[in-house]
Amino acid sequence: MSSFAAQSSFDLMERANALYRDGKFKQAIMLYHKAQDRGADPVAVSFNVANSYYQMGKFPEAAAAYRKAVDFSEGNFAPALFNMASVYFRLRQYPECIAVYHRALKLDPNNISGWLYLGEAYSKTGDKVGALRAIENAYGLDKNDISIVYQLSEANIALNDFDRAVTVIREGYTLHPEETDFLVYLGDVHRLNKNYDESANAYREALSIKNDDVQIMYKLADVLAEDKKPYIAMEILNNILQIKPDFSDAAIFMGNLAYDAKFYDRAESAYELAAKNGNSEAVFGFKNMAYDAHAQKRDDEAVRLLNVALKYYPNDGSLQADLLELQSEK
Repeated sequence: MSSFAAQSSFDLMERANALYRDGKFKQAIMLYHKAQDRGADPVAVSFNVANSYYQMGKFPEAAAAYRKAVDFSEGNFAPALFNMASVYFRLRQYPECIAVYHRALKLDPNNISGWLYLGEAYSKTGDKVGALRAIENAYGLDKNDISIVYQLSEANIALNDFDRAVTVIREGYTLHPEETDFLVYLGDVHRLNKNYDESANAYREALSIKNDDVQIMYKLADVLAEDKKPYIAMEILNNILQIKPDFSDAAIFMGNLAYDAKFYDRAESAYELAAKNGNSEAVFGFKNMAYDAHAQKRDDEAVRLLNVALKYYPNDGSLQADLLELQSEK
């Protein structure tokens, strides 16, 4: 090949790359092909053409061009394989995607992203074991990556291996003691496994660091209630409302627990606090209390409760109808 031709192919590639960087992908593709005609490396040309098609959203064309790059390189150009797998994923051709990722990862086994994307592709096919193995490989390469810790935990949970999930989370927290969210997540995982004591312990451990975090406190109250410990849960909810009186969901939760425990004054106060902060679920709380009062032939109390609710929700048709019905029965 003459030096003139070689120089021309180089210049054409440079011009094509500039067009690519400017987002002019169609023109770039034309110049890449001209560069190949002048002797440019067919692997580089095919790869760049494929990238251009990818940027244009033309995924079948991109896949075909990546395949050419792979063929020209005799299967040894890992970037083309990784990109081709990514295209297959976008095309929802998951078996092909998985096969290509395996080829790519044989060439570049330390590619963490490749293992993670392989795991995602396995998940799309419903192969939970394949997904777990792929993410385990990524985790083995980088245990410091917080996102991988979460992904690996989820993969283990998908297979009901809660013990392994907990171990991974604890390892992550040991490496990142500043990441309090690991403790919260640990509580969530234990709760999912119906291990309520350990769940509460994990939330409490998180609260020993973030002692005024009302979201964590709410999770603790929720798991305590699920564990049939409503009185302790109410104490936690009361603490939440001392810190953040406008946390209306906590007020509703408090009202419901107090109502179930027949602490009606406490329930009414909680529902009214929720109503003051715009939580319409308070209406149902007041109505339930009013129905109970009516069933006990305490209609004056029922009317009073409905009027309290109407003070905050004067346009609620169901409240108005219930009140009219009670008054007509007098």
